[in-house]
Amino acid sequence: MDATYNFEITKIKGDKKFRFNDTLIREIRLDIYVNNEKIVSMMATPVDQEALAIGYLISEGIIKNVNDIDDLKLKEDGLIVDIKAKINEDKAKKLNEEGIIVSGCGKSISANLDIDPEKIDAAKIESDFKIKASEISKQMDEFYKSCPLYEKTGCVHTARIYFDEKNYFDAEDIAQHSTIDKAVGKALINGFNPQNGIMMVSGRLSSEMVVKAVMHKIPILISRTATTCLGLKIADKFNLTLVGFARGDKMNVYTHDERVIV
Repeated sequence: MDATYNFEITKIKGDKKFRFNDTLIREIRLDIYVNNEKIVSMMATPVDQEALAIGYLISEGIIKNVNDIDDLKLKEDGLIVDIKAKINEDKAKKLNEEGIIVSGCGKSISANLDIDPEKIDAAKIESDFKIKASEISKQMDEFYKSCPLYEKTGCVHTARIYFDEKNYFDAEDIAQHSTIDKAVGKALINGFNPQNGIMMVSGRLSSEMVVKAVMHKIPILISRTATTCLGLKIADKFNLTLVGFARGDKMNVYTHDERVIV
């Protein structure tokens, strides 16, 4: 299934009106099945669905790591990911019973969010990873030059998990929280540990974005925009370095600034 869709629209420029063949992003409902049980349905962009499923299930603690997956198939219509795996039954049950609809674009749920960061079931990030502020500026600039679906449609969020200049993984989706799961899923499929990288995202640093990074143990999360109050509190508690407004040579380091070298 193509991720984009062409449609003829009416375009107005000044006092002129004309027909224009526009490119729109395609939006689907993706169902994720694990061991013949539907775990979740989410609105998504039909690209990298397998990576999205892996990243999402690991971020929710339902699957511990990719080695626990015995089989993974994307159905021919692109609307169902079917997985056979060793899972944490309690986590799966908690998702069904206590799942919260997250604030990012695209409807999905998480059992890892709580208004009280003390109740979030995650380990603190123990990492001595460091990066120069100048390198963050350089990589954010490069990140924003490689967003093909955004360039075509202007209608998706983007994420990149970066390890070095030759090894990084990009993801695009209508749901900003899904971009993190997709990027991490692609990294895991290719044998990279998210704990050794930094995550760059296009959207705001809201609570569910921060929790995604925490659950994947990514030490640094960066955006060109701001964080929410709850996002900041979660990052601070779990030792995540949170960087916002990373534009040009400027940035705001909200939490754990020891990882950013000037």
